[in-house]
Parts: sequence; structure tokens; C-alpha cells
Amino acid sequence: MRIFVDAFGGDNAPLAAIQGAADAVAKFGHTVVLCGDEQAIRACAEENGVSMNGIEICHTADVLTMDDEPKSILKEHKNSSMGVGLQALAAGEGDAFVTAGSSGAVLMGATFIVKRIAGVSRPAFASVLPSDTKPFLLLDMGANAECRPEMLLQFARMGALYMSQVIKQGETVTVGLLNNGVEEHKGGELQQQAYQLLKESELNFIGNVEARQVPFGAADVVVADGFSGNVLLKTMEGTADMLLKNIKQVFKTNLLTIIGGLLVKPYLGSLKKKMSASAHGGAPILGVRKTVIKAHGNADRVAFMNAIRVAAEAAEADIPARIAAAMATKTEGEA
Repeated sequence: MRIFVDAFGGDNAPLAAIQGAADAVAKFGHTVVLCGDEQAIRACAEENGVSMNGIEICHTADVLTMDDEPKSILKEHKNSSMGVGLQALAAGEGDAFVTAGSSGAVLMGATFIVKRIAGVSRPAFASVLPSDTKPFLLLDMGANAECRPEMLLQFARMGALYMSQVIKQGETVTVGLLNNGVEEHKGGELQQQAYQLLKESELNFIGNVEARQVPFGAADVVVADGFSGNVLLKTMEGTADMLLKNIKQVFKTNLLTIIGGLLVKPYLGSLKKKMSASAHGGAPILGVRKTVIKAHGNADRVAFMNAIRVAAEAAEADIPARIAAAMATKTEGEA
């Protein structure tokens, strides 16, 4: 696989992107193309002792920052590290693209440079997140604050396909609708209409799931409008950070707790790893013609490495083509 990576997107750029690329090349054998200022990339790699073997560079001096308007990816910053990577992907020069840069800009670029799949109303941000028992996929998590019922059905179909092929390796997956109660009549007009569409679909729909059920693995795919999905995502992230912080503070209370902390430290490390989203890679933008992965803005080398891994896995599974075929079938069947 040939994966383009925005070397200057994210809080830890370019070092984290370079380190993650080097780790991905060494571990998975993919070819990684770093997009950005070549001189700066090589200087950073040399200064930090990072091997550039197996890494190519697509040079561009421009960078799109978090303060820039998302739509500037199409004009003023079309030659930024994010812009040239998306253009190269759209031209068929690689298999996938990874960035930790602006969510709005990469969504705009994926939609209008890589372009939407025919039949898809709106692309959706999806994210594989940890739960108590298994990873699950949440979508939409911010791309579409306002949705129509049929959009949630499309999200569910795209999410189920991605989860089944990339994470579950062909297994059937369950789909739940995020709501404020499990009863069929719960929620507003959007949730009630979406419930009926999902209930009548070919999906393995298990009904409504409440936010409190999600961290316990209530469904393999949790579908929501972008506003609700983003609130759930940020709440889960904040709760995990708060919990780990307080656990650490408890073990610093006195000598006995310090000794106890030393005894359970290896197990706390396992807990932290289990609750971390970094191991699951970045968030795919589902509904566009090529594989585009959005890593977290503060992604470190491990997160970048896993985002590259997930990008390659999604490209190898040909997820965009599978979604395109599924959308064509459903459009014909529902016409």
C-alpha cells in the first residue's frame, strides 16, 4: 500500500508524523509519502534520529493551520500539505491519506477533491472507540450536526460495512441508534423516523441504545447525528481522562497507597491502553471515493502509526468501492 500522510497537520507536527511513518514502514512494510516541506522534514528526521528508509516526500511549503477557514483547502491553501496529499490521492497516485489537521478542512477536501460516492447524501466521520468488552464504531461524530432520517440509515450501512470488513474481519455486526431511551417511541422526530428505517432495513438493528450503555459495548456500530455523536465522543474522552487522573491521585495519598500503586502499576498500564483510542487508529471519512483517515489533533507517533495501519487495511478491503456498490444497490432497490 502507498499511503500519503500530511506531515504538518496536528499539534505534534512534523515529528510525530515522521516517527509514526517510520514505525509503520518498519512494522507493516507500506510505502509512506510525507506531504510537506522537504527540507524541514529531513532536518527533523535527522535531528531526532528517525530513519527515512521506505519514506518518500511530496514537497510543498504551504501549511493549512487550525485557524484557517476549512474551505481554504479548495483555493487559498490547495497547495498545502493537506491539499496536495488529497489531490494526489484523488489522482490515483496512492491508496489512502492520513492527516491530524483541521477536521473541517479535511472533510471539505475529502468531499470536494476526493469527492462523494454516488448515492451518498453526506460523508460521515466515523471513529473506532474502546468499550468495556470490544471496540465499537461511532458515526457521525461531527461532520453533520443536522441530519435527515435517511442519512442516519446511510451512516448505519456504511458503518456496518466498515466495521464488518476492517475490524470484525467479515463477521456480522450489530447496529444501535443513539437515543435518550431504549423504547421505540423515544427521541425526537429524527430518531423516531430513523428507528423505523433501520428496523425495516437489512441491517442487524438491535434498537435504541442510551449513552450510558455505549461504553459497555451495547452495539458494534452506534449511529447518531453529528451533534449528538460529537457530544458522546467528547464526554467519553473527558471521562476516561478524569478517571485515570483520579486513580493516579488515589495512589499518591499516603505510603500504603504508594506501595499499592507500585504493585498494580502494570495493570493500570493495561487499563490505560484499553481505554485509549490511539490503538484503534484514526477516524475514517466514510462516503468518499478513496480512503481518508483523520487522526486526533494531538496524535503522537503511536497514533500516527496506527492511523496508517488502519488506512492501509481500509484500502486493502476496498471500503469505498464496497460502499459505492452497496449504495448503488440500495438506490435501485428503493427507487
